[in-house]
Amino acid sequence: MFQRILVPTDGSDITLKAVATSIALAKSVGAHLYTISVKEPFPYSAISEMQPTPPQEFFDAQERIATKRVQAVADECKAAGVVCEAHTVEALHPWEAIIEHAKRMECDLLVMASHGRRGVSALLLGSETQKVLTHSKVPVLVVR
Repeated sequence: MFQRILVPTDGSDITLKAVATSIALAKSVGAHLYTISVKEPFPYSAISEMQPTPPQEFFDAQERIATKRVQAVADECKAAGVVCEAHTVEALHPWEAIIEHAKRMECDLLVMASHGRRGVSALLLGSETQKVLTHSKVPVLVVR
């Protein structure tokens, strides 16, 4: 069945449901779990030198936040007896980074959270999950 499961995390409460589901599934089928947190790139502009935060401070803060998120997943995996690899990546579009990481790690399932938007809100706002669903060749389990 599934042997390599990827669960992206952004640290939100809804993502915690996807993490719990992915850990339970990985444990039940003996799969390895991979987790990823996507960091935002520095918002360079014509007036970058006037930014309130220097680029290196921004990068360091993004890395600390992303590392904390994936470490929380890794800790839950360890407590559950599930093998986990945690990674952080920088990308302008998180959905692209998630799909690329799934390919790189040869994952056979993605587990993602749905924020539950409906109607016009979902149409206008979209979501990273929706974009992954639309573009991924790997099966995606959406947790609500």
